[in-house]
Amino acid sequence: MNFVSTRIITADVRRLVDFYEEVTGSKLTLYTEDFAELITEAGTLAIGSTRTLQLFGGDHVAQPAANRTAIIEFRVADVDAEYRRLADRIAGSLAQAPTTMPWGNRSLLFRDPDGNLVNFFTPVTAEAIRKFER
Repeated sequence: MNFVSTRIITADVRRLVDFYEEVTGSKLTLYTEDFAELITEAGTLAIGSTRTLQLFGGDHVAQPAANRTAIIEFRVADVDAEYRRLADRIAGSLAQAPTTMPWGNRSLLFRDPDGNLVNFFTPVTAEAIRKFER
C-alpha cells in the first residue's frame, strides 16, 4: 500500500487553489472548475468542489469548511523564513508562530480560507533530520 493523496472538499475551489499557490509557491493543476491538485514528491494535495460529492454518494459524505481533526503538513527548508514571507497573509489565521516541538520539528501553524489547519515545518534536531532523509 502507498499513501498518495489527501483531498479537501470546498465550496470554492478557486479560492483554495489561489491560497495554496501563494503559500507554497507552487502552481496547482486545475483540471476542471471542480478539481485541482498540488503534486509533490511525497504525495498530492487534491482540492475538490462540493459538486464532486455526488460521485461519492452524495452531500452527506463530506462537509466543506468543517475540518477540526486533520492537519495538512508541508516540510519546508526554513520555517522561520516562510513565516516572515507569509506573516501578512496569515496574520488573521495564525494558530502558532514558529515553535520547536518536542519531536524535533520547528513548526508554523495557520488555517487556510476554509479553516483547515496547515503546518509548515522544518526538522531541526539530528533525530528529526535523519527521519526525513530518504
